[in-house]
Amino acid sequence: MKSIILKSLAFSFIALSLWSCKKDETQSVANAGTGGSLKSSATSVVLDKTMLANTVITFSLTNANFGYQAAVTNVLQLAVKGSNFANAKEAILPANATTKAYNGLDFNNLLLSLNLPTTANSDVEIRIKSTISNNLAPVYSNVVSLSAKPFPLTAWIYVPGNYQGWNPATADSLVSLSGNGVYTGVIAFDGSNFKITPAKKWDIAYGVAGAGKISTSGGDISSLTPGAKQLDVDLNNLTYTLTPLVWGIIGNAIPGSNWSVDTDMKYINDGKGTWKVTVALTAGEFKFRKNHDWGTNYGGNAAGALTGDNIAVTTAGNYTITLDIPNNKYTLVKN
Repeated sequence: MKSIILKSLAFSFIALSLWSCKKDETQSVANAGTGGSLKSSATSVVLDKTMLANTVITFSLTNANFGYQAAVTNVLQLAVKGSNFANAKEAILPANATTKAYNGLDFNNLLLSLNLPTTANSDVEIRIKSTISNNLAPVYSNVVSLSAKPFPLTAWIYVPGNYQGWNPATADSLVSLSGNGVYTGVIAFDGSNFKITPAKKWDIAYGVAGAGKISTSGGDISSLTPGAKQLDVDLNNLTYTLTPLVWGIIGNAIPGSNWSVDTDMKYINDGKGTWKVTVALTAGEFKFRKNHDWGTNYGGNAAGALTGDNIAVTTAGNYTITLDIPNNKYTLVKN
């Protein structure tokens, strides 16, 4: 009898212990969570170059509540009003931050990344996205509205590589006319590798991080084949694309061409879309041709407009030729 009582007590203690563990486990499971709160120090921000180093806006926030103490990752999301944050731009906030101040340069870049006009105010919506795990859906704060106008800020990045001796100081550049983090340019690669640097030095360098992706820990990027290519880099989304693109001149005014061999022009990476070449010409004619193919070609008239007619060279000499596709014109200047 005594043995039966002892066994019963033992089973009771085990059952109680298991129930207690289950209860403790239940208490540590996160719930769906509720978003934190967000406040802004301003409802309107109009930026100019005098404000680059000054604080122009400060955001104050409280953390989301997921049911227990955990490390919360907060991301500031900005989107054009009415877009329901479909194409929001994001900025990760420091851990445990309760405020985030932006100077004119950094906030201007955020606004430009939304492709906002620089000639008028736009309505922007801002919120905090909070997460604690990939297994739980993020939660969001209230939405703060802001009237904002950025200013254009031309910016460049650089492309050192094998084609020019891996020297950032002399590398070709890509340009962003609005400073919105999206850069473009055309570079005559040699088929070997290159990297992307925000400055003319190796302090920070972007390499390949998978198909069409870049990161600061990535390896050398392949230019695939020799020849000029348009390189587009989006530092907001850390992506890049390479597209073959070259304009050349061809014709009997170009020694060695005989309407079958192109002389490549060089793209001027200033965002204006012009190509240039300095070359010795003889009396004769020539045309412009895209990607060494007659599928897209231009001639011109005496007024400098692009047409289908061959361009005549009446006097031999050394010439600088400029092709301006965006404005449908060209120049032929004897040096």
